[in-house]
Amino acid sequence: MQDKLREYFEDMVVYKDLKESNFFKSLSLPAFLRDWLLKMFEDEDGHFDVTEMTDFIHQYIPSKVQWTGIKNRIVKEGETVKLLTRISIDIDIKTQDVTFSLPDFGLNNKETLIEDRVWDECKDELVKAKENWGIIELGYRYPEGKTPGKIKLVSFANFCPYEIDLDFYKDVRRNFSVQEWIDVILGAIDYNADGYETEAQKLAMLTRLLPFVEKRVNLIELAPKGTGKSYVFGGISRYGYLCGGKMTRAKLFYDLARREEGLVFYHDFIAFDEISKVEFDNPNEMVQTLLGYMEQGTVKIGDKNDVAEAGVVMLGNIDQEDMDEWKNMFAGLPSFLKNNSALIDRIHGFVKGWDIPRMNEGLKICGWALNSEYFTSIMHMLRDDVSYRAIVDRLVDYPADSDTRNTEAVKRIATAYLKLLFPHVRTAEDVKPREFNQYCLRPAFRMREIVLRQMGMLDVEYKGKEMPKFSINPVGDES
Repeated sequence: MQDKLREYFEDMVVYKDLKESNFFKSLSLPAFLRDWLLKMFEDEDGHFDVTEMTDFIHQYIPSKVQWTGIKNRIVKEGETVKLLTRISIDIDIKTQDVTFSLPDFGLNNKETLIEDRVWDECKDELVKAKENWGIIELGYRYPEGKTPGKIKLVSFANFCPYEIDLDFYKDVRRNFSVQEWIDVILGAIDYNADGYETEAQKLAMLTRLLPFVEKRVNLIELAPKGTGKSYVFGGISRYGYLCGGKMTRAKLFYDLARREEGLVFYHDFIAFDEISKVEFDNPNEMVQTLLGYMEQGTVKIGDKNDVAEAGVVMLGNIDQEDMDEWKNMFAGLPSFLKNNSALIDRIHGFVKGWDIPRMNEGLKICGWALNSEYFTSIMHMLRDDVSYRAIVDRLVDYPADSDTRNTEAVKRIATAYLKLLFPHVRTAEDVKPREFNQYCLRPAFRMREIVLRQMGMLDVEYKGKEMPKFSINPVGDES
């Protein structure tokens, strides 16, 4: 299997050894950054020089505590310094000044500038997103008269050193069975497929990736501690955002005072870790905004009327005695959620986290696997491909009087599964109906069914309501 993976994906495969090596664990690097380093330093057999890589990390990926020393080198010693980090750009409408911030070091826009010559050289890369990863070179513009000194950007090189061909990825999928492809995806997110006892366990883990690959998929997962929720949603993709604690409407959606867009505009998903402990500064205001956003992606605050595409994922822990979809599992959720059936109704699916094994040494990848940075970039790109939804619309049938929220939830989740497991399909005829039912439609139905059942336990209006009966329209070869 690993030879097959290397044959078809070639340079997009890296050797990951998370079972035996503690080297990367001690560095606390996210998976996408770790795999970028592996791609840079590994030879064709997967070996790398630890000293060489360590020297690179110390030079280009410093910790926050080293920032004062870096500022001294830039401001007082007159050096230019290169870093591999995140950079966020802002353009002042009134002055046309272009500035930047470095979120990982607390450097804000008031302390920086990008001169016109440099901006012309790197703007094509920096305007792609609100926040970009790259190798940046910093210098200093000395104060002159009333003009204050500022840290300036000298150069920028994109974090991704290769072009990603989405059509190539889709075509390569044709060379793998669905069972093989499931194992490929698990390796891409750092898990050893052989460490799972059943295919059902593997698919339960992959359910967490649905918001990575489809726009505005809203999920809630309740799981025992130690099953890797925070790792998957916080460390695998640079396009997602894991948060906890207190959250404000300004930070999440739109800051009216600063006229700044919030997190939902710049990430593929927002995952609330330990949802029972999440606090909103103004719960009523936040819930009203969430109702509109989780339904249609709209953000209406003051003069802001826009649409964002991030999914909302709520993560929580659950005790063993409560792991039962026929019981009220939402009793421990915060009041803003469990007392608002309309908000819960906007959650597309429930993830049974107890079907995912607790993390153990056997689940850690040790072998050749897809580069996590490459794979998560592919998932990010697939979000814009609407052809999969057209295929789902063609395949899925249900009664005319079916509740729209139920049908939309099932079709949205089924579309995400189709992108994840069958990215090679171009038409409805390309996917076998039995496989589509087994791996896409049926799991989507079950995820939404649990949400509906839980709503019936919280609100008498939903008590006894049943899911529509879904079926697959006959197309192409039934084999």
